[in-house]
Amino acid sequence: MNLSEELSIQLYSLREYGDLERQLAALAEAGFRRVETIGSHLADAKGTRALLDRYGIGAPTGHVAMTDLRSRLDWVAEQAKIVGIEELYMPAVPVEERGLSAERWHAVGAELGEMAERMAGYDLALGYHNHHWELNPFDDGSTPLQHLFAGAGGSKLTFEADLAWLVRGDGDPIAWMEREKTRLTAIHIKDIAPTGSNIDQDGWADIGGGTLDWPNLIGEARARGARWMVLEHDKPKDPIGFAHNSRAYLLRHFG
Repeated sequence: MNLSEELSIQLYSLREYGDLERQLAALAEAGFRRVETIGSHLADAKGTRALLDRYGIGAPTGHVAMTDLRSRLDWVAEQAKIVGIEELYMPAVPVEERGLSAERWHAVGAELGEMAERMAGYDLALGYHNHHWELNPFDDGSTPLQHLFAGAGGSKLTFEADLAWLVRGDGDPIAWMEREKTRLTAIHIKDIAPTGSNIDQDGWADIGGGTLDWPNLIGEARARGARWMVLEHDKPKDPIGFAHNSRAYLLRHFG
């Protein structure tokens, strides 16, 4: 598949760039045809869908908070269907749950697995998106991320691997994609700036301007079943510049 058909961008990267219409207009002009939504876009699902249609953009994936999944999963599913989302990812457990024991991480995985089974009833997939804190090891060397997926067991829970966060957590992104290849459906493409640079951007960089080998990582992700390649920058100085530069870099390498 041509990368332009797989490439998307997480709208969190453009949160400082005006309202959703301004964001989508700029992304359409830059050549994007897919985006990944954030949870707030479900609040006005019909309005979100109308804007996506206006600019010829689809949203095959989206993020949704754990609190919403726990309190109103059916509503989340119904709104996601209106937007046109095929797969939702829970991007981060609540702050107060990030220091959980191994047993509690296992329970969170089981809970997400049950939610994924319910989502399947709506013909939607549900997955988990990682940060770095899930790689903080317990005394026995195991990690929260291991326990979460163990808790999910044979459920339909999928995995959106944020490769840069895995690296920041001292993990091996290829090893994690291999370990969870039966769950892997998407990756986040974000780059890590050289040490000491881009401090005002929390050490992130435009794709190709950082230290990660994206031509290799994307190939490894594709080989393990990832369908969506989602650009993201958590604190871009120039959100649209990031989108333009990163897309251009990737298309030079993949067409």
